[in-house]
Amino acid sequence: MKKLFFLRKTDQTAQQFESLVSPHTEHLYRVAYRFCGNRADAEDLVQDLYTKLYSRDTALVGIEQLRPWLAKSLYRSYIDQYRRNSRYVDGENDSLESSAPEIEQPEMKFRQTEQQRAIQECLSKLSEEHRSLIILADIEGYSLPELQQVFDIPEGTVKSRLHRARAKFREYLSD
Repeated sequence: MKKLFFLRKTDQTAQQFESLVSPHTEHLYRVAYRFCGNRADAEDLVQDLYTKLYSRDTALVGIEQLRPWLAKSLYRSYIDQYRRNSRYVDGENDSLESSAPEIEQPEMKFRQTEQQRAIQECLSKLSEEHRSLIILADIEGYSLPELQQVFDIPEGTVKSRLHRARAKFREYLSD
């Protein structure tokens, strides 16, 4: 991902902000990529989030668990953007990137690419809330308390919605 650029009020403010958010940049970009479906929109989403948060850097210092809080902010920014556009961008020739090393055998690489395409297609069929739950819980590994914090709902509600999201995903995947 590109180096983030911020208008610098003071070097100290910029350094403080960068030290707070830079450990989370790669993670936020990965989540944004899975929300958006393509690199350009994911980069824009993370950059917009950082631009909004830059003026609130002193408030960020007081946040105990910054990673889930940033994910919640990213999710809300995405929802706002989604509602503004009132459409879902479904990938424009981008597929999910794998963190696994390159596979030498073309047959295995083809199978892996097809699986990634099928997963991305099934994710795009899910409702916005279900897609977000699957991405954060199953792909990014968020715990139930973290999901509760991100979605601002009780843990029991997170469990039931996640169950329904997984069932719907399995249904789409089996088709």
